[in-house]
Order: sequence, then structure tokens, then C-alpha cells
Amino acid sequence: MKKAQRLALPVATAYLWVMMVLFGAIVLETFMIYPNVFADPPESLSLTMDFLSVSGPSDFFPPLGFATWVFGAGALALSWPMKAARWWVLFSLAMIVCEGVASILYFWPRNEVMFVEGLEVHSAEYLKQVAREFEAWHWRSRMGFNALAAIGAFVGFVRLYRHRLLSRYSLDGEA
Repeated sequence: MKKAQRLALPVATAYLWVMMVLFGAIVLETFMIYPNVFADPPESLSLTMDFLSVSGPSDFFPPLGFATWVFGAGALALSWPMKAARWWVLFSLAMIVCEGVASILYFWPRNEVMFVEGLEVHSAEYLKQVAREFEAWHWRSRMGFNALAAIGAFVGFVRLYRHRLLSRYSLDGEA
């Protein structure tokens, strides 16, 4: 077995781990944090700014999201020779890149409006509108892209693991 093929499984394992941490964090944020954040804008947005004054999602998600891109690219490059895993890892990486682009282009500007500028710059009615848009598109894009990326990473990992097991027991070392 080539050295690159031996590295594929550990890198894919790291990618799967980081992807599952990211997905779990998105699920936690969706079901525990967001109901409180968006309960009664703009008052709940103001309370959220006070609560998240030391550390918040903007400190956590960008570095973790970037790590998924890096490990995903590594997993894709190393698993490319294994056709059974290649397309699942590619699909997963494409979905998490789409989620990152959606976050950067759509969600980050709305976070700026809601949590940085707030009532000092915008009317209460506008903040309510932005909060509704944020919630609606969060379900449609971030949850969807993250769920699909997690599924793709998991299936890709299982296919790589299967390839590793089968290659151990084949006569020529190739599965």
C-alpha cells in the first residue's frame, strides 16, 4: 500500500471528526442558542450582545469552518485514487464550502446589522426583519449544507475504511 493511501484514512478521520464537531455545534446553536437570540428582537438581540461579549460564535465558527476546508481538501487529495470514497468526500467538501460561502456572503452581514450596529444604526422593525430572514435562511442553507457535508464525510470515511480492510486481505494488496 502506498504511503499516500496509508495517510488517507487518518486524514479522513480528522476531517470526519472536525466535520462532526462543526455539525454538532450548528445543531446546538440552532436548537439551544437561536430560540433565545431570536425570541423577541430587538430586545433579545441586545441581551445576546451582552451575553456573548467575551466570546461568541464569530470566535468559534470561522476557524472551525476553515479547519474543515483544510482537512476536507487533504482527505479529498489523499482519497482520490479510491473511487468508492472519492465522490463522497468531494460531495462533503463541496457542501461545507457552500455553507462557508453562504455564511460569509449572507449571514455575516446580517450578524453585523443585528449584533454590532443594532438599534444605534437601525430601526427596531428593520432588526426584526433581518432576524426573521436570518432564521429562515439558516434552516434552508446552513443546516442543510452542514447535514449533507456530515453525511458525505461519514460515508467517505466508511468507504475508505472498507477499502483499507479489504486491501489487507486481498492477494495483491489492492481492493
